[in-house]
Amino acid sequence: MGFQIVVLWSDILIWLLVAAGLGLGVLIAESPPLLAAWRRVGANRIGMASATVLLGFILIGLLDSLHYRAQLENKPGQKAVYAIEVLSVLDALATPLRSRNEKTYSEPFATRLYAKETIDVPGQGSVRDYPRLKHGGQHLGEREDDVAADAGMTAFKAGALAFIGWLGVFGAVATVNRKKSPKLKLREAAFAWDAVLLTLLLMLLTIVPLFWLSGYYHVFGTDKVGQDVLYQILKSVRTGLIIGLVTTLVMLPMAVLLGIVAGYFRGWVDDVIQYIYTVLNSIPGVLLIAAAVLMMQVVIDTNPQWFSTAAERADLRLLALCFILGITSWTGLCRLLRGETLKLRELEYIQAAQAFGVSSWRIIVRHILPNLMHIVIIALVMDFSGLVLAEAVLSYVGIGVDPTMTSFGTMINNARMELGREPVVWWSLAAAFAAMFILVLAANLFADAVRDAFDPRAA
Repeated sequence: MGFQIVVLWSDILIWLLVAAGLGLGVLIAESPPLLAAWRRVGANRIGMASATVLLGFILIGLLDSLHYRAQLENKPGQKAVYAIEVLSVLDALATPLRSRNEKTYSEPFATRLYAKETIDVPGQGSVRDYPRLKHGGQHLGEREDDVAADAGMTAFKAGALAFIGWLGVFGAVATVNRKKSPKLKLREAAFAWDAVLLTLLLMLLTIVPLFWLSGYYHVFGTDKVGQDVLYQILKSVRTGLIIGLVTTLVMLPMAVLLGIVAGYFRGWVDDVIQYIYTVLNSIPGVLLIAAAVLMMQVVIDTNPQWFSTAAERADLRLLALCFILGITSWTGLCRLLRGETLKLRELEYIQAAQAFGVSSWRIIVRHILPNLMHIVIIALVMDFSGLVLAEAVLSYVGIGVDPTMTSFGTMINNARMELGREPVVWWSLAAAFAAMFILVLAANLFADAVRDAFDPRAA
């Protein structure tokens, strides 16, 4: 079975961000002040624990950013024909979750549907009962009452396997550290290895049993159309990461350039830039975003020939949302950088450079910008969680990502109608909220560690 590689615009941006991150790592290694600051981040146990969680989310997002179209079966000698559906490596790895759909709602670890239906029972005729699921708990056969014991034993076996794997990682890390510093214990190392390894253990003891059980049960239940909620959570991670990272990429150049220029040159340049971001701030953000998204949607609807697949259409709307959020969220960082630049330009070494005839742009690049990087880094890391929450709010009110694209916002939006059912369908909302809470909490804790490390008063 062949396949055709599909490259979406968001995929390009994501992998460019990965390359930029690697390049930034090289620059940090060559800059002693930045290296010292990041070493302080590495020594922060809470920061490294949250970074480990974030790396898990990033890995899921990267696997979901390698897209392809599967080749359809055809007769020998015919030209290859590919499916319309665009899949990712994550979809291939999670094929059981993606393909094992039920008829409608089912509770976590359930063996039957959540609502009664009229079914034909041999010897009894038509009766009202809860139909048996096609996939959830089928291996139990008639032993439906053994769900708790079976799930507990399966989780115990998977947890034991995860613990053995963690012991291998622990041994490797301890061996490397022992070679570097024979007398130094792991918890005394400059890098917070103890926090990383403990977090990794907790993640493995949670994730490995969870995915092992997902081969037998719908561990988070199913939604209205019978799709596994755990699969929806995995697909939502990439959307949240794109909203947080690509929006930052859009916002950063504008905020840094205009903020430094306004603070350094002052005068009419400062007045114009202040006028621009004051006007933007005076317009309610949700109304501005809604108007821009609706206009973009009209453009997309009137030009269907631009897209060969539904994934390309949804991807364009996602990128449009990122650009709109970026254009409307740069003002805070710009104002902050303007105020700091006003202070820096009055320092002696800046005035000495001006007296020696150094050009303004050279002063900005060589002296102003490096002294503002700690503010930029802190602002970017702290804005990430806010942007993830913004996507959820916008999708909830119907002006977020495309309805065909899975995100935390669309899951919460769909779940609000389920809460009005009797009995209540609660698991979709609970799963989306829990996953988004973990992502945002990890980002906030890591942002706190970065802020503390880059704070000049802590140096």
